[in-house]
Amino acid sequence: MAYNEFAYFYDSFNEDADYETLYRHVRQELENHGIWDGILADLGCGTGELTLMLAQAGYEMIAIDQSEEMLCVVRDKADQLELTNHLLLLQQDLCSLDLYGTIRGAVSTFDTFNHLPSLDAAIANAAFFMEKGGVLLFDMNTPYKHQNVLGNNTFTFEGEDAGCVWCNQIEDGGKRVRISLDIDDRENGESFHEEFCEYTYELAEIRAALERHGFTLESVCDGETFGPLTETSERYFFCAVKNYTQLEGEECLN
Repeated sequence: MAYNEFAYFYDSFNEDADYETLYRHVRQELENHGIWDGILADLGCGTGELTLMLAQAGYEMIAIDQSEEMLCVVRDKADQLELTNHLLLLQQDLCSLDLYGTIRGAVSTFDTFNHLPSLDAAIANAAFFMEKGGVLLFDMNTPYKHQNVLGNNTFTFEGEDAGCVWCNQIEDGGKRVRISLDIDDRENGESFHEEFCEYTYELAEIRAALERHGFTLESVCDGETFGPLTETSERYFFCAVKNYTQLEGEECLN
């Protein structure tokens, strides 16, 4: 999935997102694992709010997204903040990720991994480029949210210059939610339609994928409060640590 025109309205419709709290939690997890600097990848960076916060903190950021439009927004923000030299933009599918070297850690937020039909491939790719002791920090929408919040419901969002009607439909026996967006750009008098899916992954599936590719799942918390999970938590937040380098992993398999 890649947002197209929606990329230019994303921040307006997502203005309630608490990036400061998210950033503090991510930064604390990185520092808890001795990652004070070095190269980090933002997997599905969107409009780059968290990416640029981490760049301002001194990390060398790789901002990765399948949407060219999203990356254009990130580039414009980076130019305004004079952070262009601390940022590499890559337009790639996370299921076929190809980096130029290793990374000390990776983040993926706002349910990016739910948009992928193969979570296993995305985790395998992140693992391939992750240094030993590297940290993968990511969130995902819970099955509870897919069934009880998104469900077969319709939502409306009003931005400064645009409105959006967001329609959901549960498919495949509850394993997938199809999302349709109708955007009304009142400033230019244009309308856009986009459609994509979110895939439902159980906690046991996520843990198994991490362990299969050399990660230890250290913690799972509520991805909005960053406190303990509850039966009605709408988002998971995971901290997983890479156990070995790729070469060591290959030797173990031989």
